[in-house]
Amino acid sequence: MQGKVWKFGDNIDTDLIIAARYLNTSEPSELAKHVMEDADPEFVSKMSEGDIIVAGENFGCGSSREHAPIALKAAGISAVIAPTFARIFYRNAFNMGLPIFELKEANEINEGDKVRIDMDSGEVVNETQGKTYKFTPIPEFMQELVNAGGLIEFAQQEIKAGAN
Repeated sequence: MQGKVWKFGDNIDTDLIIAARYLNTSEPSELAKHVMEDADPEFVSKMSEGDIIVAGENFGCGSSREHAPIALKAAGISAVIAPTFARIFYRNAFNMGLPIFELKEANEINEGDKVRIDMDSGEVVNETQGKTYKFTPIPEFMQELVNAGGLIEFAQQEIKAGAN
């Protein structure tokens, strides 16, 4: 995966990712219209499919709502890179099929940089700066969740495979 970087700071909570006022729906396409709205009101109109969020410490803190990774994924964000993630957001992201990567050097990546992420090699390549970083390895099972599109899709594939 590769895309343009959008940069956010530390402690981006789930209410900044998708504000509580939009939680009257769980429809991904509706949530996508409002992703990161309170952090950057023009974010959705500026970003493109496949773009990547790079953030500071503790991304996804706050409530345990699954709407946050659903909204990011539905908006077309291909991945999130941060030094650390809130524990519940970390698991919810993989359950929803949104890949996230722990990278202690995330602050070295600038907004507008073009980065490429290789899950197999465990690398983030900043093509703009010509730098390569190693991220914290993602367990194989969680990679399978992302590749399947999320936990529900993974379970459906397993059920289907068991029926054959």
